Amino acid sequence: MKKILIANRGEIALRIMRSAKEMGIRTVAVFSEADRNALHVRYADEAVCIGPAASSQSYLVGSKIIEAAKTTGADAIHPGYGFLSENADFSDLVSRSGITFIGPTGDSMRMMGSKLAAKATAKKHKIPLVPGTDEAIDDVGEAKKIAAKIGFPILIKASAGGGGKGMRIVENENQFEEQMKLAVSEATSSFGDGAVFIERYVGSPRHIEIQVLGDKHGNVVHLFERECSVQRRHQKVIEEAPSSVLDEKTRKEMGRCAVEVAKACNYVGAGTVEFLLDEKLNFYFLEMNTRLQVEHPVTELITGLDLVKEMIRIADGEKLPFKQEDLKISGHAMEVRVYAEDPANNFLPDIGKLSTYKIPQGPGVRVDDGMEEGMEIPIYYDPMIAKLITHGKDRTESIDRMIRAIDDYQITGVQTTLSFCRFAMKHEAFRTGNFDTHFVKKYFSPEMLNANDEAEMELAAMLAVQAIQELSSSNNKDSALNVQSSGWKTNRSRYND
Repeated sequence: MKKILIANRGEIALRIMRSAKEMGIRTVAVFSEADRNALHVRYADEAVCIGPAASSQSYLVGSKIIEAAKTTGADAIHPGYGFLSENADFSDLVSRSGITFIGPTGDSMRMMGSKLAAKATAKKHKIPLVPGTDEAIDDVGEAKKIAAKIGFPILIKASAGGGGKGMRIVENENQFEEQMKLAVSEATSSFGDGAVFIERYVGSPRHIEIQVLGDKHGNVVHLFERECSVQRRHQKVIEEAPSSVLDEKTRKEMGRCAVEVAKACNYVGAGTVEFLLDEKLNFYFLEMNTRLQVEHPVTELITGLDLVKEMIRIADGEKLPFKQEDLKISGHAMEVRVYAEDPANNFLPDIGKLSTYKIPQGPGVRVDDGMEEGMEIPIYYDPMIAKLITHGKDRTESIDRMIRAIDDYQITGVQTTLSFCRFAMKHEAFRTGNFDTHFVKKYFSPEMLNANDEAEMELAAMLAVQAIQELSSSNNKDSALNVQSSGWKTNRSRYND
């Protein structure tokens, strides 16, 4: 493999290019007209414009990307995450065109892309599932009977869904009919597929995912877990590895189940098997993401592996160079997603120019980004500016290092999620590991940020007063010293003369 086209933009495109460069592989960037001056375009060895700003006319048009790969002579295409990364038809199209797709086959994606198909696969391999329907259901009356049998509260979920779309929590039977119609309608408009299924609602779940790697020779390993429970609008904001609550027995069993799922769909490349964990450490299969995850850096830091390099080697036909027993957890890693969003205004996306943009540095700090000072936050794409990652010898050091890094991160011109992430890192529930996916709902409100700001301003004012008093006292002493110094200087000048 001598040249890779990265079918993506921003930080993930840059992150893939850097690993490829270390391997001596040339890279090709694709870009929309909005990204003409983006960092990933400048960093690549070659770059091809594939259309207007709208992703539907550029980054989501598979034929344009394949044409760019052929024109530049790329051997392979890495999709990153988002856009076409989990598009089974695109994976097939790339392979049929004679170009290597760095990721799973279209068949693997189809098997895991449908939540119902994925659940059926998990059930076949005796992997724990949340009680619920095995098939899509659209008969409201029948669905209501099933819900009553499962027991309220229940969760209605879109089969083709993601990011919380097409998902409804139903507390009692009276709400069921209305909520099911809403879920079907939202699933249809978001995914073009109105299929929904029902499962018991786990009240205080933790979101735990297992990273897996599979090669083309049937070897599959897991790279331990990531905790992704701090979320807003069902989307992750903070991730860490390992989880603060898993014991070794549960970790091993979850890892075994994740490997079974990957083997069941003949998985190739890096993927993630997601689970819900209840208060008693019972875990239930949720879904499989057939791509590289946003939060993969925390796994890299605790294992010492470069997942992108492993994906490239696997796609090139190499065997995994390690076995499960060779893998160990080293230290603890945290990741916060730096979004251009205003946490004081319900995390609404913000746009504008990065008037100031200075990243934190120092031991155990990593920043994956695709931005620089003076750049505009484009309105066409996901509002993530960067991923800030820290690694320490243990969880406490990793958290404390993250707080320092957040404080060192300088961004002006747009609102960001950094203030919320700092709030979370300092919150007792997070620091003690006593939290679940309802962290934001339970503990956070915009007033909390204001309260923190006011407390910090009050402390700063007190310190300023103290400093002024000390300076005043010091100046009084210095006045006497200055008189003596003047005499000393006068005498010294006489000696010099």
